[in-house]
Amino acid sequence: MLVTLHYTDLAVAALLLLVNGGLSMALDLGLARPLLVAALRMVVQLSLVGLVLTRLFALESPWLTLVAALVMLLFAGQETMARQERRLTSWWSYGIGTGAMGTAAGIVLLLGLSTAVRPDPWWDARYAIPMLGMVLGNAMSGVGLALHTLTATAARERAAIEAQLALGQTRWTALRPILRHALRTALMPTINSMAAMGVVALPGMMTGQILSGVDPGEAVKYQILIMFLISGATGLGVLAASLATVRRLSDRRHRLRLDRLVRRKQA
Repeated sequence: MLVTLHYTDLAVAALLLLVNGGLSMALDLGLARPLLVAALRMVVQLSLVGLVLTRLFALESPWLTLVAALVMLLFAGQETMARQERRLTSWWSYGIGTGAMGTAAGIVLLLGLSTAVRPDPWWDARYAIPMLGMVLGNAMSGVGLALHTLTATAARERAAIEAQLALGQTRWTALRPILRHALRTALMPTINSMAAMGVVALPGMMTGQILSGVDPGEAVKYQILIMFLISGATGLGVLAASLATVRRLSDRRHRLRLDRLVRRKQA
């Protein structure tokens, strides 16, 4: 049985933010204002998303579903670029992250919709958009972490990389250690999440389905499917973005091109 939440219920839960804000002020953490802004932004964004999704589900238009997916991808690309301390110049940073996430999420989403979920029609926004949101959100975190680690480590290990290149190593051999480090760093959160799921914590999607009245066994199967899709999309996206970045950080003459990086401006 679905329990309907009222705005007063949300207001009571929001009182917990006052506790966090009070602790921040008492300990002089400077987080009270950012916490308030983040909470207000979350409420506004989720309210707007709810209105948009309600309208989108009612219209049942493949073109509007595609537009919504593209908007999500473009915002994910912006967030990925913003998380990098050092980023590639020009459009490369945004283009590589967005392209890798879009390709990986698209492949995985089509696989999930066509083989497992099989809605009718296959592009049904009620299934496609939530699944894309979960897959894209995790791929965004992985790609952002991989590119941040890759570019920051390349700048820090410049002397070691250039020494290997001077000894005749190819760019792929010289940059392989930091590439492996970036891939491991980006993929480890997904691995840890899968390992702890069901024992340490119940995932959000499964909890939401159970609260809405879905049989726990069916909710578990959906959660397993989503985690497999998330893992696949994150792996593909991280690998594609990292390889493209390594290629951009060097040239055909196997030289390290850190001049193609720019440091993020501090606020």
